[in-house]
Amino acid sequence: MTDAVETQAVEPVQLSLGDIQGLVQIIDICSKRGAFEGSELEGVGTLRSRIVKFLEANVPPAPEGEEVVPAPEGDVEVETPDEA
Repeated sequence: MTDAVETQAVEPVQLSLGDIQGLVQIIDICSKRGAFEGSELEGVGTLRSRIVKFLEANVPPAPEGEEVVPAPEGDVEVETPDEA
């Protein structure tokens, strides 16, 4: 059991651009649902803007003939388990 714990501790945590893009979508959903108080909105909006700028700067160029679809802006529809 000690070997498994040591192996997990040594491996660095990896985030993909897709994970970070998912974070932007979560912020948008929470904002739409009113999860943030008015006093928190400036900080949340600033963080969201920084994340989007990071994504825009780090998205690899699309191969010729393919289009990269950016993170959705505005309303984001999420299917909940009750709707499935």
